Amino acid sequence: MFDSKIAFVVRDDLESWQRLNVVAFLATGIVAAAPDVLGETYIDAHHRPYSRISAQPMLIFAGDLAALQRTHRKGLERELILVPYVQAMFATGNDADNRAVFLEEDADAMNLVGIALRGPKKAVDKVIKGLSLHP
Repeated sequence: MFDSKIAFVVRDDLESWQRLNVVAFLATGIVAAAPDVLGETYIDAHHRPYSRISAQPMLIFAGDLAALQRTHRKGLERELILVPYVQAMFATGNDADNRAVFLEEDADAMNLVGIALRGPKKAVDKVIKGLSLHP
């Protein structure tokens, strides 16, 4: 149905609120990188307009740190759109500080708590192979 695929992978050891928070932030990164995923404006029966949402499904998977790091590495190799979120970002309160702590991460061994990816369906499927859907 779609030539591309969007997937989120979140750490399985996070609190529920953290998982939801990470996915929400990651979704904004996907839309920023690929605004074409947005559908048309929604109109209710009273003709009131509502904001657009993704026209494409987004699948959410869970995994441990090693699985997220593997997903990151494979996503880089396949040149997918990647949106990472690292543990240190939970301790900041703004975008500038988020970017600062992200810059300090070991680029080859990030302490990832979530990662979003988008790209050709087959490439994304290969990157997330073996991961389980979030329960």
